[in-house]
Amino acid sequence: MKSPAGLNRSQLLVLAFIAAAVAALVVVLVIAPGVYTGTLKLPATASPLLGLALLAPLLALLCLLAVGVVRRWRWMFWLIVVAFLAGVLRVPAALLEARGVLPATGPGWYSWFQAVVGMIQFLIGLALLKGYRRGGVWGEF
Repeated sequence: MKSPAGLNRSQLLVLAFIAAAVAALVVVLVIAPGVYTGTLKLPATASPLLGLALLAPLLALLCLLAVGVVRRWRWMFWLIVVAFLAGVLRVPAALLEARGVLPATGPGWYSWFQAVVGMIQFLIGLALLKGYRRGGVWGEF
């Protein structure tokens, strides 16, 4: 089933994930800008505007992904499938961070948030593979 814009469920699902990722990036920047300064290994006294320096290229990358989804780029499909299936690795990483085996990359809630996002990515990756088996690249699941 296609949407009025000619997009199928697989494409709409990935676009919804991209939109949620953009919203999450902005919310994390507003609520906990220290996550970005910690990622960049900046001093605690660094300007919060430096978080925007990380956010801008991430938003540009997500926009490129969205364009690839809408235009049904084959190479973008496989890039997204591999990246989304690898998202499951965030779960053991969060567990190892919680146990202190791996160094924490941010606050505890952020690690668990990353684990949830990783599971969602993995499930979307499985749905994309199901769509591929049924209808080829960007096939509907």
